Amino acid sequence: MPTYVYRCKQCGKESKHFQSITDEPLRLCPDCGGELLRLLSGGGGVIYKGAGFYVNDYKKKDSPAHGAEKDTKKA
Repeated sequence: MPTYVYRCKQCGKESKHFQSITDEPLRLCPDCGGELLRLLSGGGGVIYKGAGFYVNDYKKKDSPAHGAEKDTKKA
Protein backbone atom coordinates (compact mmCIF):
# COMPACT_ATOMS: atom_id res chain seq x y z
CA MET A 1 0.00 0.00 0.00
CA PRO A 2 1.25 3.50 -0.77
CA THR A 3 2.21 5.99 1.91
CA TYR A 4 0.56 9.40 1.57
CA VAL A 5 1.85 12.56 3.23
CA TYR A 6 -0.68 15.11 4.49
CA ARG A 7 -0.20 18.65 5.83
CA CYS A 8 -2.76 20.48 7.94
CA LYS A 9 -3.69 23.96 6.66
CA GLN A 10 -4.42 25.12 10.19
CA CYS A 11 -1.61 23.80 12.42
CA GLY A 12 0.94 22.94 9.68
CA LYS A 13 1.66 19.46 11.07
CA GLU A 14 2.65 16.82 8.51
CA SER A 15 1.72 13.16 8.88
CA LYS A 16 2.15 9.97 6.87
CA HIS A 17 -0.66 7.46 6.36
CA PHE A 18 -0.72 4.04 4.69
CA GLN A 19 -3.79 3.89 2.45
CA SER A 20 -5.05 1.90 -0.48
CA ILE A 21 -5.06 3.70 -3.81
CA THR A 22 -8.85 3.41 -3.88
CA ASP A 23 -9.34 4.96 -0.40
CA GLU A 24 -10.75 8.47 -0.18
CA PRO A 25 -8.14 11.09 0.86
CA LEU A 26 -8.21 12.12 4.51
CA ARG A 27 -9.93 15.45 5.08
CA LEU A 28 -9.51 16.39 8.76
CA CYS A 29 -6.36 16.73 10.86
CA PRO A 30 -6.36 14.19 13.71
CA ASP A 31 -4.75 16.81 16.02
CA CYS A 32 -6.69 20.03 15.49
CA GLY A 33 -9.53 19.15 13.10
CA GLY A 34 -8.24 21.50 10.38
CA GLU A 35 -8.38 20.78 6.66
CA LEU A 36 -5.69 18.44 5.29
CA LEU A 37 -3.80 18.74 2.01
CA ARG A 38 -2.38 15.61 0.43
CA LEU A 39 1.17 16.37 -0.70
CA LEU A 40 3.07 14.99 -3.65
CA SER A 41 6.00 12.90 -2.50
CA GLY A 42 9.06 11.44 -4.16
CA GLY A 43 7.92 7.90 -3.49
CA GLY A 44 10.19 4.98 -2.77
CA GLY A 45 13.28 4.07 -4.65
CA VAL A 46 13.77 0.85 -6.53
CA ILE A 47 16.27 -1.57 -5.02
CA TYR A 48 17.69 -4.33 -7.18
CA LYS A 49 18.99 -7.27 -5.19
CA GLY A 50 20.97 -10.25 -6.32
CA ALA A 51 23.96 -10.70 -8.58
CA GLY A 52 23.39 -7.42 -10.41
CA PHE A 53 20.64 -6.10 -12.64
CA TYR A 54 22.99 -4.18 -14.94
CA VAL A 55 25.67 -6.87 -15.07
CA ASN A 56 23.21 -9.68 -15.80
CA ASP A 57 20.79 -8.00 -18.17
CA TYR A 58 22.16 -4.89 -19.86
CA LYS A 59 25.95 -4.96 -19.87
CA LYS A 60 27.40 -5.54 -23.34
CA LYS A 61 28.53 -9.05 -23.95
CA ASP A 62 32.25 -9.75 -24.31
CA SER A 63 33.70 -7.48 -26.96
CA PRO A 64 37.20 -7.20 -28.43
CA ALA A 65 39.71 -5.64 -26.05
CA HIS A 66 40.08 -1.89 -26.31
CA GLY A 67 43.27 -0.71 -27.96
CA ALA A 68 43.72 -3.90 -30.00
CA GLU A 69 45.34 -3.09 -33.31
CA LYS A 70 43.33 -3.71 -36.43
CA ASP A 71 44.81 -5.63 -39.31
CA THR A 72 45.99 -2.89 -41.66
CA LYS A 73 47.82 -5.03 -44.20
CA LYS A 74 47.00 -4.30 -47.79
CA ALA A 75 46.84 -7.14 -50.30
